[in-house]
Amino acid sequence: MSPTGLRGKPPYPTVMAGDPAASDGAGDDPGDGFEIPVHPERRYPYDEGVTYEGSTVFRLTPSPDHKDAALVDLVEAVLDAGPYRFGDYYDLPMPVYLVRDEGTGDVFRVSVRDGRVGLHVLPETEPAGLRAFYERLVGRGDAEWQVDCRTER
Repeated sequence: MSPTGLRGKPPYPTVMAGDPAASDGAGDDPGDGFEIPVHPERRYPYDEGVTYEGSTVFRLTPSPDHKDAALVDLVEAVLDAGPYRFGDYYDLPMPVYLVRDEGTGDVFRVSVRDGRVGLHVLPETEPAGLRAFYERLVGRGDAEWQVDCRTER
């Protein structure tokens, strides 16, 4: 995965910029917040079910550090408060939720691993849903958050 830069303005209190050369202009406008440089493409191979080509993940890292259990509690509090419909995946080595924001209509995955919250873009995901989730996460906690965007083409 290669990092892309993301710069924000309030309410994005702390932002970690990635490699600006890899961003190809995405994220350069301070007002764009969660612009999506790459949407994955859904494929249906005959014998494999559904696969995705390409990916974008926004990694949210709190400061000070939080344990995964505390991040799971925070994520679940945000999801429970709405306007979300969500379900978690069982039998995975980390918490992963499929989330639908009823306000924006966006669908994306949320994961918690290694002290970070990941927002995983799906083919139809738009920035508004990611931005709204982030703002609710910031509003519920007492941490500052670094955000970086990782893409794979």
